[in-house]
Amino acid sequence: MDIRAVFFDLDGTLFTSTRGVAASTRKAIKELRQKGIFVGIATGRGPAFAMPLLEDLDMDFAVTYNGQYIFTPKEIIYDNPLDKKTLKKLMNYATQNHSDISLGTAHGVNGSGLLKFGETRLAGFLSGLLPNGTSGVARNGFKHVVRRILPQNSQLADEDEAIYQAMMVATHDETDKLQAEFPELLVTRSNPYSVDLIPVGVGKLQGIKRLGERFDFELNQVMCFGDSENDITMLAGSGYGIAMGNALPEVKKIATYITDTNNQDGIAKALAYYGLIRFSVEKDFISKDENFNKVKEFHKVMDGKSQEIPRVFPPMEAGFRAGFKIEEIVEFLYAATDDDDEKFENLVQQLHQDVDKAVAKVRSKAHEEDALTGQVDAMVDLLYFTYGSLVLAGVDPYEIFNAVHTANMGKIFPDGRPHFDPVTHKVLKPQDWEEKFAPENKIKKELDRQKRVAAKKTKNNS
Repeated sequence: MDIRAVFFDLDGTLFTSTRGVAASTRKAIKELRQKGIFVGIATGRGPAFAMPLLEDLDMDFAVTYNGQYIFTPKEIIYDNPLDKKTLKKLMNYATQNHSDISLGTAHGVNGSGLLKFGETRLAGFLSGLLPNGTSGVARNGFKHVVRRILPQNSQLADEDEAIYQAMMVATHDETDKLQAEFPELLVTRSNPYSVDLIPVGVGKLQGIKRLGERFDFELNQVMCFGDSENDITMLAGSGYGIAMGNALPEVKKIATYITDTNNQDGIAKALAYYGLIRFSVEKDFISKDENFNKVKEFHKVMDGKSQEIPRVFPPMEAGFRAGFKIEEIVEFLYAATDDDDEKFENLVQQLHQDVDKAVAKVRSKAHEEDALTGQVDAMVDLLYFTYGSLVLAGVDPYEIFNAVHTANMGKIFPDGRPHFDPVTHKVLKPQDWEEKFAPENKIKKELDRQKRVAAKKTKNNS
């Protein structure tokens, strides 16, 4: 079979629901490259988000902003800014209809915090925590990851920087109205909550065609993977359009082949089906650490599989994992202040300083260990520090850990599978989750029990 290039959509396709890239996918990309097959990204996200992935996965090129901005790690192949007149019209429409809007530039996304496609939990917290003296997140509370930034439409429209794509909050019911209002634009979407707006005649497929003209391959020599509405034209127009198992029904309908989900090695399985790579599933291992096994059980349900061979977290995925930990650190600090905003702000500012000190210390040290050893050493130290904090708090974590694990496993829906928010990728909770599984009351009861036992022991020993 004559496949010269393979392209992947990102969310719901290349990314698993926990925002990582499956080990099987990484191995598959490496094998494709070794066979001389081009590998690229085709996404509605921008180049600032895609570039680290190209470097991390050693890919050849990226079609970003739905075909509006195309590049390799070394050069820009094509860029097509939105017309200023159309952009002004969009800004006015958004203002009049009270719609959140964001504008995609070569360097990132400006505007509504609800629509910053390049933002993750990590980016949302670091943007408020890391730069010294700039934290405004503390005043808004750390209970919510999304930073609420109201768009300044007129200012955005007057920016000198080129705008390649507009993103606007809009339900499916609003799609036809938008398309009628802006016939010069293509209204497409990669999630149920917002639309991407680009010029008519542009799209992922056209972007791939431009790369084919540059790197000498035809569309019938291309295999594309996708799951959303903005992937339909790409899958239908390429030689082999592969729909993920988690794809929308309309995407599956036009696909050449339907593979497994993004959480169950769907990419590797499809590539193996067509004979482009070899793929096999490793047997699970069981740890002597029962708490580890419980968390592994959770991830196996959420991801559809488990990691069985030690591996290094690449920069982007390591960032996601660090972001999850940062949220809990901030929750820990907030709980220490008893709802006192001033004390909380002071602790956040101290955290800024601690991060700066840590960065300086890490940079000053010689790091002779390999990456996997360094990461595991740091993770186990974090675990040790966490146990140390529980020791200093005088708390036995055993029953509390079980309560949290039960609560997390309670996020499985009646269909036997986890559900994920299509925008934030956070695990969703079934309707009865708070009533049946929320762990806070169980944690409090267990802590009250431990305090009673401790008080009784103290009294008996006095």
